[in-house]
Amino acid sequence: MPVFVNGRFGSQPVTGVQRVARQLLRGLDRELAGLGARLSVEVLAPRNASHLPILEHIGIRTVGRLTGHAWEQLELPLYARAGVLLNFANTAPLLQQNQIVMIHDASVFAIPETYTPAFRWWYRALLPRLGTRARRILTVSSFSREDLSRRAGIPLSKIDVIPLGAEHILESAADARVFGRVPVRPGAYVLTVGSRSPHKNLGAVVTAVAGMNGTQPDVVSVGTSESRVFTDSGPVTARMHATGHISDGELRALYEHALCLVYPSLYEGFGLPALEAMVCGCPVVVSNAASLPEVCGDAALYCDPRNPEDIAAKIAQLRNGDQRNQVRTLGFQRARAFTWPSAAGALVQILEDLQGT
Repeated sequence: MPVFVNGRFGSQPVTGVQRVARQLLRGLDRELAGLGARLSVEVLAPRNASHLPILEHIGIRTVGRLTGHAWEQLELPLYARAGVLLNFANTAPLLQQNQIVMIHDASVFAIPETYTPAFRWWYRALLPRLGTRARRILTVSSFSREDLSRRAGIPLSKIDVIPLGAEHILESAADARVFGRVPVRPGAYVLTVGSRSPHKNLGAVVTAVAGMNGTQPDVVSVGTSESRVFTDSGPVTARMHATGHISDGELRALYEHALCLVYPSLYEGFGLPALEAMVCGCPVVVSNAASLPEVCGDAALYCDPRNPEDIAAKIAQLRNGDQRNQVRTLGFQRARAFTWPSAAGALVQILEDLQGT
């Protein structure tokens, strides 16, 4: 039975979910080189999918006349009816039963105020139904597995966990030209990465830095606000530099020269920027909430995300060279446990098990 991949993510802006989809698809492509005829995989894509990766062993076929949700719900099931449909990006056609769906987290239930009313209504209706109809549900952490079961009513026995990788950030050379347009000194800024959504808690970082004794570091904020999905929040001050969209090379340079990454999210299904920072040798301060302790282990300094004084204290600790080096070393070690080949291998095992049932 062939495996068809839902290629709609290739028509969407590349944020965290789409990046994961790209990396898993690339990893699956590499895995197929050693599998021979054991798996047949093809991407089915809408006509506006212009952001799909280059693949060697997986074909890409443009199908249908529609785009967006209409393509996914109405046309995709017709072309995927002869096989198993693999969906990487949270959504999938309700008419398809023979499918696997990756749902990254239960945030639409846990923090509904983060999302616009239309988005919130659609996802809260869609996810439980996908959990009922799909053959398997994939997610990215044990935290998300338990939260999806509790909040969306998906049986735990139906959910498989595939931890993510982060070494993709090393595929692009560090581009120090970013410092020509972001007016900060290397080593004298703290970095935040993510949208300006309320649950990312960016305001707590700005407040924390403003209350620090001595020379206060600047804050460099990487990410954009997606108004169709997230409600906007977070102050902008003279010491905060919002970069908007940047290249992976520029992001790598910012990771490599930051005092630290501060990631005080109130809710995360995984927390990919924390691992990206570790891969680049950037010390990490993260929230003690949600999936972050599971992902970061002993390789981060943990803060109370609702206490700016605690965030400030953790940043101050990393001004000590010995502690900073210790956290960097632990980060390198921790990141080695999360790789895209491991994720792709786990995905292939799930696909092969499903083929045998």
